[in-house]
Formats: sequence, C-alpha cells, structure tokens
Amino acid sequence: MFSTVLVANRGEIAVRVVRTLRALGVRSVAVFSDADADARHVREADTAVRIGPAAAAESYLSIPKLIDAARRTGAEAVHPGYGFLAENAEFARACADAGLAFIGPPAEAISLMGDKIRAKETVRAAGVPVVPGSSGSGLTDAELAASAAEIGMPVLLKPSAGGGGKGMRLVRDAALLAEEIAAARREARSSFGDDTLLVERWIDRPRHIEIQVLADAHGNVVHLGERECSLQRRHQKVVEEAPSVLLTPEIRAAMGEAAVNAARSCGYVGAGTVEFIVPGGDPSSYYFMEMNTRLQVEHPVTERITGLDLVEQQLLVAAGEKLAFGQQDVRLDGHSVEARICAEDPARGFLPSGGRVLALSEPASDTVRTDSGLTAGVDTGSTYDPMLSKVIAWGPDRAAALRSLRAALADTVILGVQTNTGFLRRLLAHPAVVAGDMDTGLVERDLPDLLPEGVPAEVYAAAALLAAARPGGPAEGWADPFGAADGWRLGGTPAWTVHHFRVPGQDPVTVRTRRRGPELELALDGAAPVRGRIVDRTPDRLTVELDGVTHRFAHVRSPEGRWLGRDGDSWHVQAYDPVEANLSGRGHAGADTLAAPMPGTVTVVKVAVGDKVAAGQSLLVVEAMKMEHVISAPHAGTVAELDVSPGTTVAMDQVLAVVTPEEEQ
Repeated sequence: MFSTVLVANRGEIAVRVVRTLRALGVRSVAVFSDADADARHVREADTAVRIGPAAAAESYLSIPKLIDAARRTGAEAVHPGYGFLAENAEFARACADAGLAFIGPPAEAISLMGDKIRAKETVRAAGVPVVPGSSGSGLTDAELAASAAEIGMPVLLKPSAGGGGKGMRLVRDAALLAEEIAAARREARSSFGDDTLLVERWIDRPRHIEIQVLADAHGNVVHLGERECSLQRRHQKVVEEAPSVLLTPEIRAAMGEAAVNAARSCGYVGAGTVEFIVPGGDPSSYYFMEMNTRLQVEHPVTERITGLDLVEQQLLVAAGEKLAFGQQDVRLDGHSVEARICAEDPARGFLPSGGRVLALSEPASDTVRTDSGLTAGVDTGSTYDPMLSKVIAWGPDRAAALRSLRAALADTVILGVQTNTGFLRRLLAHPAVVAGDMDTGLVERDLPDLLPEGVPAEVYAAAALLAAARPGGPAEGWADPFGAADGWRLGGTPAWTVHHFRVPGQDPVTVRTRRRGPELELALDGAAPVRGRIVDRTPDRLTVELDGVTHRFAHVRSPEGRWLGRDGDSWHVQAYDPVEANLSGRGHAGADTLAAPMPGTVTVVKVAVGDKVAAGQSLLVVEAMKMEHVISAPHAGTVAELDVSPGTTVAMDQVLAVVTPEEEQ
C-alpha cells in the first residue's frame, strides 16, 4: 500500500477519499485554489498545497501544478476523484511519466471510453447492444444534422468527451437543431476542451441504469450490481438507488455480464461504471450508453449494499493487488438511496445559486451517511460544480430506505445558500417514485407538483415576531421603552406596526403586529389576526407559537436579512420597502428589463444597442457552475441598454439589458 496519496480534487469527494486514506493509515495530500483556502478538504487532509487562483484552468485542471504538488510532498500515487481531470488520459500519462501511480484505469482505457464514438464501436464488437446513432468522429454540423434526419426526431446531442450531462441537448424540433448544435459545442468546449459531438436516437420515458464494475491488473473483472439513476434534471442525476426495482435477477445477471464484457473490451483496470439506457416497458431491451472511467458520484449506495469501500478497492488495485473476491462472493444487502444536495433553485429552473453557509447541520446515524465538503462560513461561490453534499440512507427494503432519506433531508440545515433539499424531499414522496415507476423525464414533467406552493405564512409571521420583539432583558441590559417599535402608546389600544417582507423571487408581504400582553397579534396581508409569541430563541434556532400551534425553524441573521429553515426548505426573508425598491430595484422594474438569473459570467453577447430583436430571440448567454442559461428577448423591440460584454462577471438579478417593446418606439 502507498504511504502518501495526493487527492487531485476538491469538495465532498476529496473529503470522502481522505476519510478512507486515514482509515488505512495513508498520509493524504490535498490541493486547493485560492477560492478553497479554508475549505473542508484542506482542513481534513494531513497536508495541503496551494496550486493557483480560483479559475479551474489555472488550478485543478493544471496538470503541471498537480504533478509538482505530488513531487513536493513525496506522494507516490494520485487519486483524481471525479470531475476535473478524473477522465483525462493526458493526466494519467503524466502521472505515469512522473513515476506516480494513477488511481484509475490505464490512459488507453480512459482515451478509448472517453470518446463515446469509439466506445460504442468497441463494445458493439464485444457483443454489447448500443443505442442507434451517428457513426464516425469529428462530424461537422451538417453531418450531425444529416444523421439526426436519418435517425428521426427527437434526438439527443452528446459531447464525445466528458459526461455529467454537460453539453447534452434533447432536440425535438428540427428547426432548432442548428442552434442546439452550436450551444452543445460551446458547453462541451467549455467543460471538456473538446467540442466533438455525436447524435443518438432519443428513447421516450427511458430509465437510466448503470452497473458498477471492478477490475484488477491480473485479468479479474466483477460487477457489483446496478444503480437506478432515472431521477434527473437537465440530464444530471439528482437521486440514485441500489438495487433497481425494475430488474429481475435474470436481467441483472445479463446486464452485469454485458458490463463486464464492456470493461474487458478496453483492458479496464480499477473501479468504473457502465451506463445503460433501458426502455421502461421492456427492461430486457437495454442499450449501452457510455462507460465512466472513474468513481461515480453515486458510489456510496453500492458501498452500502455490498459492504465494500470502493476507494479502498481502488487503492488496492492501483497498488497491484488481486481482487480478494469473485463474482460468486458479491451479495446485495437491503436497499440504499442517495440524494444530491446542490446550490440551486428548483423554482427558477434549477439555476445555480451561491452564498456563504451561515448555518449547517448534517445528519448522520447507523442508517444515514452524509458525504459533504461544507463547513459553516464557507463561500460556495459560482466557480465550480453546484453539488455541495450527498445524503445516503439505507434500509432493509426500499420503503424503509426512502423513509429514512426523507427524514434525513428534513434534518439537513444549510442556511445562507439556496439549495434543492426541500425539492428532494418532495420528489422522494412523489407517488411514482414511491411505486418505483420512474423515468428520466419525470422531474421535468411533474416539476410544478414538486415545488412548494409559495412561502408558508408562518415564515413571514416568524420574521415579524422577530422584528417586533422588544429589546432589553437581563442578557441585553436596559433599553429605552419609548424606542421600541411595538405600537405602544400612552392611555390607549396599541397601534398596529407595519412590516414589509419579501423572499427573493416572491411578491412582498405586509405583516401588521400589535402587542396584546405577553403576546402579539399578527395579520398577514389583510388576513384575520392571530396570536403569536416567540417560545424560544437561540443564535441558530427559533420556536414560535401561532394560535396555539408551535413552529420550529433553523434561524440565522445575515446583513441582507434573516434565513429561516424547516423540513429541508429555507427562505431568505428580507425587510422590504416598496417605495425605495421601486426607485432603485431595476431588476424588478418590469418586463423590459433582463436580469441575471444566477451569479455567473457572461460568455456570449449576440446583440448591440439599437438592434431590432424578435420575441424569444437569444440575446446573451450566462454561464455558472458549468451550466449555460440563454437570455432571450421578452418581446419584439429594440435593445435600448446593454450593460455587459463577454467575460463580465454578474450577480444574481443584476441588470444585463433592456429591450424596449415595439409599441413604445
């Protein structure tokens, strides 16, 4: 076994690899950019090396800097995690040239399976069924369009390099094909440095099932069962589970054998995943999609049901050991489900969010595991992937595992950053998910039912109770009672005090309060008054009572407002002055104004001031966390203002452009 291993990654996967290294008594070396100087993976590793500025191209994607960090710290091996350079054949070769063991497959296998076009041809020759699609590499836009016409709409555009859903585009309308090809190439070039595309037949209501394989350098290859990854948004997984309810033992064995054959066909060594697309109505008709030549984000569910530590197995294989077990020794125990917590807003189309983590509480028990790169005070930013952590639950059966995960997500508190945690709880309670009747389009198809119906009234009531709380008391010393804004007046009924609040993206809410003895009366937006009081308040927790009903919140205060959280959801409640906002809040001024939907960088500007535009025409592209968002004209008109250019960094709701409608010209 190695004595020192460098982890060439960041976030939760770096923390997770360090955990296994520590358990094995192996010294760990972390690397970090300037953006991650105080990150959790830096704190938990035995030593850490700065490798450059925040930009990934100058730090986590810099092969020379990573090799130099390994040399300087005496590392004998490099674990690439996933993402960044994990599936980069050049990096694997550079490690070998530097005398470092690359904890992953050989560079040749990475190169072969990283090219989806060559990969399909190779596994097809090994007898593995593949999805019908284009053939040949380096196709021009015209050749891709011709292949799409031959296959028939709808089709899926996919980058030949990379994975994770980056650059994938589902095209149903042939008229949009040219624009979608250009966008897919842009995303692929940005994410992987390679804009080669292929086109495949789109299978409606497909299920995404993958097989975990493990191979050593002595010719032994086994599979560790399957994972169901059908719950996705934007072609990226959000919930994964093992095993799949769709497969019979016979189909599981057949798919496992196909995955082993695919691994053998490319001389694979290490942990990898063979991904299949499966028609929900006919699970015996499965097709190879691609092979991920790395550890997968969802590997913990396989670990939980097999009892294996896949990072440990990677280390043993990279050190030259034979697998200590055969296919007949693999047993699947119970059921495990994983949910990915991301810095994103489901109500805004899963656009990335960002911010500083003000309060953090992550569940852990005998049946729940949290893999996280978070600490309180860390700034999530918009530079890297939006995934923050993963919550993994186990149960003796699927129903128990789902219940355990829903409860764990309810106990997860991440305040200061908008996340998808509450959305994940609702998704796991969706009747189709509970029944196991899923497909990759379920989330987008049923999204309105998975979003909350506005902000609960008790959130605004809690904010009003906090705002109306009188200062003073033993802990705070004496305060002038005439300075309290509680409506008190000499010799009469207390007057109503008016408070204005807004959760970003929601309409403002008016709450009136007035004191009634030890309690307050509250009236929300003209509703009938209710009695309320603060039952308990600590720096990070709040309990209020409204008409005899108790509500408990996680709670912190930031300079911009208060964060309240409950049952996986969180709300940023701001004091709001309607008059002042109308004067200065251009981002909310009207339909003419185009504002940034997320913090990020403007990558494309297609218009100039004075240009005539049509309704729905693409004007700009904003990119954040490896995700593109197209800004389109809200109506036909003229570009009256353009406040950004390519490369401009923008904040959420920052004004980008103004389009004056035709009738006003």
